Amino acid sequence: MAISGNGFFTLNSPSGYVYTRNGEFQEDQNGNVVSATGQFLQVYPPLTNGGFNTGALQNLNLNTAQSAPNATTTGNVTLNLPSNATVPTAAPFNPTNPATYSQSTSTTVYDSLGNSYPATFYFSQTATPGLWNVDMTVNGTQVGATQTLQYSSSGVLTAPASGNLAFGGYNPTDGAATMNTSFNFSNTTQYGTQFGVSAITQNGYTTGQLSTVSVDTNGVVSAVYTNGRSTDLGQLAIANFPNPQGLQQLTDTNWAQTFSSGTVVQGTAGAAGFGTVQASALESSNVDLTTELVNMITEQRAFQANAQVITTADQMSQTVIGIATNG
Repeated sequence: MAISGNGFFTLNSPSGYVYTRNGEFQEDQNGNVVSATGQFLQVYPPLTNGGFNTGALQNLNLNTAQSAPNATTTGNVTLNLPSNATVPTAAPFNPTNPATYSQSTSTTVYDSLGNSYPATFYFSQTATPGLWNVDMTVNGTQVGATQTLQYSSSGVLTAPASGNLAFGGYNPTDGAATMNTSFNFSNTTQYGTQFGVSAITQNGYTTGQLSTVSVDTNGVVSAVYTNGRSTDLGQLAIANFPNPQGLQQLTDTNWAQTFSSGTVVQGTAGAAGFGTVQASALESSNVDLTTELVNMITEQRAFQANAQVITTADQMSQTVIGIATNG
């Protein structure tokens, strides 16, 4: 993990808090994020209702459990039913017999244990213009009774007024809780001659494994999981000092507070006076290295030239002294 920012990162060491601008960190065997010299990177812990507790510090630890699954309970359907559809030639509805329905479309739903199942909606034009029967199956099993959608002469859904259709429960065989789902069809229409599905969304998701760790510009460290979910692990504790030049150097990269440096001012990236954080980057030199190298060579040449002048003058003096002595 590489991070750079304006201010010092706070580290917890056996002797107390120390500070560094070196943003090169790695994970130890216990999942703690540590500096190159073994100190623990400090963050403000997340609160259960959102935000962070800026009154406390803790070690940043990446040992996170799997992201828990979420059972599908609601969803939204956006599609168009063809206005010239004909009544199915066979009855009653049978999901295995295409002659008993007009159109169908599928999505994926999840139970409380994170297992996925195909869910299919079946639409059947009735003898009444604009009135459609809707059936739903989960994993091939019909759930609930047949329900209806009513469209106006302009193709807009008029009933149910809320657009919601609540389907009966499906009992998974893996021991998960009964799945009761409700889908909203408010964004469906009955136009033209083509059946078209724009989108089907639902609120369930499966179990997630830790995929990566991200750090935003405000220093919020998040665990990103394979199911697309993310969890905040903490917010980097950034430190500033009234007189950074007064800090005591402990190692090449670690510093300690002193009377001369003044009392540490703790804050977060993005706050006034603390700048922002850039992930996957290390702080670089604040001067042009090429220019500095050229200047160093120039100074060296000047020194050599001055030294040569002194040497020549010394030799001339010795010669003059020698001549005077011999005379």
